Amino acid sequence: MVLRLKGTGRATQSGFPPLRFRRAKPPCKTLYIPDPDTPQRPETTMTIMIPAWVDGTLQPVDKLDAHERGLRHKAVSVFVMRGDEVLIQRRALGKYHTPGLWANTCCTHPFWDEAADTCALRRLDDELGIIGVTTRHMGQVEYRADVGGGMIEHEVVEIFRAEATPQMTLVPNPNEVMDTRWVGRPQLIQEVAETPERFTPWMRIYLDQHADLVFGAAGTP
Repeated sequence: MVLRLKGTGRATQSGFPPLRFRRAKPPCKTLYIPDPDTPQRPETTMTIMIPAWVDGTLQPVDKLDAHERGLRHKAVSVFVMRGDEVLIQRRALGKYHTPGLWANTCCTHPFWDEAADTCALRRLDDELGIIGVTTRHMGQVEYRADVGGGMIEHEVVEIFRAEATPQMTLVPNPNEVMDTRWVGRPQLIQEVAETPERFTPWMRIYLDQHADLVFGAAGTP
């Protein structure tokens, strides 16, 4: 589904609007439950229920609890492309794990009973102010990785791609994103190989094991 474009911005020489930052939007109250007992950090002041498997049964589980217990859970990753380049983001320092590390355009968890494609579009808007793009489901991958702080990501990930348009506006949410940039696949692979500590574990896994799924095999769109 194609949504309306958000804003026009002033075009740069490359034809893409300049990067702007916005004030963080409050969370959707119908999907978040206040939890005053959690640590006072931006992502952990709310209880968020995500789909996770407990004893073989898929059920709603608190997101932080799922990561601390290393539960297998559903996730969504999006890669926005501009020709041969991919948009990557540097995670905000307030994130409850892997702060300040580079990741793909958007990586997140669906709410309980939320469709993966709906989640992908929601988080593109929430994190980067991106709307008006069409997502394409590329496939599913599963990985398990230690993300530090006593937390484990064991994700069953639906991978989506979207093509940028010259009218697409980037308006990063500072609670989620501290920087963004466009980078070509060869350069990105080289950077990850030379300085892996600058990238999230899942970004390294995607490039090492699932690059053709993410970017498309050579000669395919």
